[in-house]
Amino acid sequence: MTSWIRRTGFLTTLAVATVATFLLWAVPVAGQEAGDAEDREPQWGGPNAVGNQLRNDAEVDRPTLFERWFDWKAGLVEDHGFSFSVDYSAVYLGADESPGEDESAGGMVRFFGSWDLVGRGTKKTGAVIWKVEHRHAYTDVAPSGFEFELGGIGLIEPPFSDQGIRLTNLYWRQKLNGGRVTLLGGFVDPTDYLDVYALASPWTGFLNLAFSTGTTTIALPNEGFGLAAGAMLTDNVFLIGGLADLNADPTDPGQTLDSFFSDNEYFKHIEIGWTTSQDRIYLDNMHLTLWHADDRVEAAQPSGWGANVSWTTYLAGRWMPFARAGYASEGGSLMQKSVSVGFGYQPNPGKNLLGVGLDWGEPNEDTWGPGLDDQYTAEFFYRWQVSKAFAITPDLQYLKDPANNPEADGIWVVGIRVRAVL
Repeated sequence: MTSWIRRTGFLTTLAVATVATFLLWAVPVAGQEAGDAEDREPQWGGPNAVGNQLRNDAEVDRPTLFERWFDWKAGLVEDHGFSFSVDYSAVYLGADESPGEDESAGGMVRFFGSWDLVGRGTKKTGAVIWKVEHRHAYTDVAPSGFEFELGGIGLIEPPFSDQGIRLTNLYWRQKLNGGRVTLLGGFVDPTDYLDVYALASPWTGFLNLAFSTGTTTIALPNEGFGLAAGAMLTDNVFLIGGLADLNADPTDPGQTLDSFFSDNEYFKHIEIGWTTSQDRIYLDNMHLTLWHADDRVEAAQPSGWGANVSWTTYLAGRWMPFARAGYASEGGSLMQKSVSVGFGYQPNPGKNLLGVGLDWGEPNEDTWGPGLDDQYTAEFFYRWQVSKAFAITPDLQYLKDPANNPEADGIWVVGIRVRAVL
């Protein structure tokens, strides 16, 4: 009964929010991009990075009921270099069988933005970047832990946890050399710029981590204090590197800052890649990523290292095929080896998006012990862009031979994700 009440409550809330948001956003008026030219230039990192998310959210068809709101936001950018967005996302997942819970739901609200404080209107801007979130679950098990409930090894919608309020970003971004070099320092999220490609965002792309950062083979740290840099070495070759705290806790920024300077247990990475041009860096991209994680004394986690390769391209303005693979040696990663292939299809930029992915993974013996079967994951999603400011994404996944559930040959997972931006 309790489970039914929770499920009914979530679905009712989701339905009301969907209808209300649709009514608010469904009648757009012709709009212009908010912000000056510098803000519309592509930023370093992937689709999750604040600069790129702001850029995409600014390109909305202005909803009639919120035209003054968007005019006001555009004025802040033009007059003060201050840009921000607020969004809400929710996810529901249900499985046809499970040794644990067979459904999960959660949501999050995010407030994020940037403020150009140095060199505004030039290609040498210095800006404060921030992102504050509240992550909450509607069910006993948050979506981020749902695959483990099924006996699988992996994460479905890893950001959708039950952590409450957290500081995800608060860093300084400095552009140099005409925007060809970017330096970051402060509270960073390594997944914003590590092993990125266009379909990696858990808010707009695939739900399963198998098709996102590291293909489950990188021992990703939490968001916390760190440093990063990216540079175009030539018009086509780029180099990215970073250092992040392995013991970070984004719900306790003070502890995270102390940990970075006292524990000295770091996640390091370097990436070299090729792109057709800087403004297409996560659309047309081939790269090699190398990473290393230090020993974690209190967590009793040994050091480890790994390598990942990725290829993706954007064909005919609509097809986005990709092939990605990773290898890990210890370090606490989910998988030791993984290969993902698939494609996205978007006939009109910024509109509806179809995604299909297939993944093979070999569990990391140092994390889970020996003798586990290989696991296969398939995912199909269709993001229906109701308007530029509102999207509904039905999703279907199949977990074949879930590694920690030998009784199951395969498990079907159905899901739906919604996102509204203001």
